[in-house]
Amino acid sequence: QVQLAESGGGLVQAGGSLRLSCAASGRTLSNYGVGWFRQAPGKEREFVANIIWSGGATNYVDSVKGRFTISRDNAKNTIYLQMNSLKPEDTAVYYCAARLIWPNVRSYDYWGQGTQVTVSS
Repeated sequence: QVQLAESGGGLVQAGGSLRLSCAASGRTLSNYGVGWFRQAPGKEREFVANIIWSGGATNYVDSVKGRFTISRDNAKNTIYLQMNSLKPEDTAVYYCAARLIWPNVRSYDYWGQGTQVTVSS
């Protein structure tokens, strides 16, 4: 089992920055991929970014490319989402999630509780 706990959300003005953290426990993530997702009120949850723990390959949704950066700290077993140039449309609850990717790619089976990000105009 993998337990995930997000932190770092808050209220920020448009153009500002926040850094979200996702602390993982229960097992090491060497065979996992970790993603950030978000869900705005009245909308479906959407993919934001992900990272392969081993090797560090990343992927982003087009709307955040150039503004958000996903990274990991092996020693702390923590994943980060640095969010710059925030826009009101980035307002959502942000979740981190993990999935086993070796020997087979699984669905995102492990989820954190979420952290609220609110961007004021």
